[in-house]
Order: sequence, then C-alpha cells, then structure tokens
Amino acid sequence: MKIYTKTGDKATTALFTGKRVPKHHIRIESYGTIDELNSFLGLLRDQKMDSNSKEILALIQNKLFTVGAILATEPKKENRLKIPKIAIEDIELLEKEIDQMNEELPEMTHFILPGGHSTVSYCHIARTVCRRAERMISYLHENEPVPERLLSYVNRLSDYLFVLARKLSKDLQAEEVKWIPEKVDK
Repeated sequence: MKIYTKTGDKATTALFTGKRVPKHHIRIESYGTIDELNSFLGLLRDQKMDSNSKEILALIQNKLFTVGAILATEPKKENRLKIPKIAIEDIELLEKEIDQMNEELPEMTHFILPGGHSTVSYCHIARTVCRRAERMISYLHENEPVPERLLSYVNRLSDYLFVLARKLSKDLQAEEVKWIPEKVDK
C-alpha cells in the first residue's frame, strides 16, 4: 500500500465514510488536533516518569485513536465504526487518576506558570493542545452532534494532564512557580 494517494491534492480529504470535505473543515480540524495531542502524549510518555503514568498515557493514546475515528465519521454513519465507543469507565479512569494524584499534591492556592522542567513543559503543551481540541470539538458539536461521552472524555483529559503536570513537578523536584499578578496603582 502506498502512503500517498494523491486524492488530497485539491485541498480535500475523505471522512471515514468516503465523503470528501475541505481539509479545513471543522471535523478535520477536530480530529487533526486530537492527532497532534496524541503525538505530544507520545513525546511526554518517552520522558522519565513512573510506570503507572506511562501506562495511563499509553491507554489514553489508544483511546485518542477511538476519538479520532469517531470524529472522522459522519454522525449518521457512526454504526459503520466497528470499534468500542468512549465508555463511562474511560472517563472514570481519568477521574480516579486525578483524585489519586491530587491526594499527594500540595493544595493549589494560585495559578501555576507552565515550566520548571522539560517533562512538565511537555505535559503543559499536551494540556493546551487538548483544550484546543476540546474547543474545536465543541464548535463541531454546534453543527453536527458529537457523542456526549467524547466531549466529557476530552474535557476530563485536559484536567488529568494539568494534575499530571503538577505530579511530574513534584516527582522531578521542579519548582512550581505561582502566578501572582502585579499590583496595579490606581
């Protein structure tokens, strides 16, 4: 199988169903951003961290392929997908991991500036890409329905990545820099 098909040479691409849409279509932007997120998660998973976090990130990467496939399919044709959907258990896993990590972290009293260690920064980049994906999917959802669990999963994933960044800061003994707004003279 050749990797190039030449079918996209005129700025269109095919959805899973074969329907052709412009490459800038919000559906393409949505699953393209999920793909970008998945790549950043691969970069993050390649960093030094505990084995549980690596395992969870691998599970998430797998789920993001499911998310991408769902987004690449027109809602009326979703029954053509022969893959598992996003389940409530997928969302609950993220929540469980968030809760477990939060138990070990100091209370957050301020916003935190991303950074402190390259691994933490990679995690924050993944978080912001996840938030962008969520915005794209939300926009898509206004015009074409997206499964509610998919929306919840991506929302919870960005929360997970934020807490993971905090955990990685702690594990790597990186300083969390609090954002303290400058005082404005009146």
